[in-house]
Amino acid sequence: MKKQTAGRERLGNLAPKFAELNDDVLFGEVWTREDRLSLRDRSLITIAALFSAGLYPQLKSHLILGKEHGVTKDEAVEIATQLAFYCGWPKAWSAFPIIDEVYGKEEALPKLTLPLGEPNDSFARYFIGKSYLKPLTMEPIPTFNVTFEPGCRNNWHIHRADKGGGQLLICVHGSGWYQEWGKEARELRPGDSVMIPANVKHWHGAAKDCWFQHIAQEIPGENTNTEWCEPVNDAQYKTLK
Repeated sequence: MKKQTAGRERLGNLAPKFAELNDDVLFGEVWTREDRLSLRDRSLITIAALFSAGLYPQLKSHLILGKEHGVTKDEAVEIATQLAFYCGWPKAWSAFPIIDEVYGKEEALPKLTLPLGEPNDSFARYFIGKSYLKPLTMEPIPTFNVTFEPGCRNNWHIHRADKGGGQLLICVHGSGWYQEWGKEARELRPGDSVMIPANVKHWHGAAKDCWFQHIAQEIPGENTNTEWCEPVNDAQYKTLK
């Protein structure tokens, strides 16, 4: 989660202690306890609480944050619809325009094979476009569900290892691409798999017009690490059909 600075920016002069508690404790400690609740779950809870209290300026701020954490427009609408019966019909009428403002006229996410996961913010600098990450298991083999929006791809990169290592991709949804340095790109469809040896430069991602999901397994090895390289440039990517 991005470091929160809104408290100090808005209230640093008027209420510096409140600003400190907001930025460093609420967002710096409570929100970051992802071993207890995910950012997405915390956003859902907070959106529901602010709706119930009728705190619409704060509701808008947390809808924006929730959107970053993977809360969809349909989910926000469903929260307002259900809580209208428990918290008041007028509150739903007040909330729907805010939801529409935050999400705009964007298309709903497609029905994906696996859950979307959290925005892949920690690795965003190594991707063109938006990706989402959902850990499935860390033992005995770290396994992740990775979702790419249309046109999203990661940079060229290398899974380094002195012994063993590498990565296994299992494609589960949509259409994507995999390419090793010096070789032609390979189209990927559900059911396809790719065994990526250690120390081989490569990239993978979605087709231009289609969402794409694959399961990625990190093969155990000695002294493993990922070396990130240059992006896949647009001219190269656009030649793929």
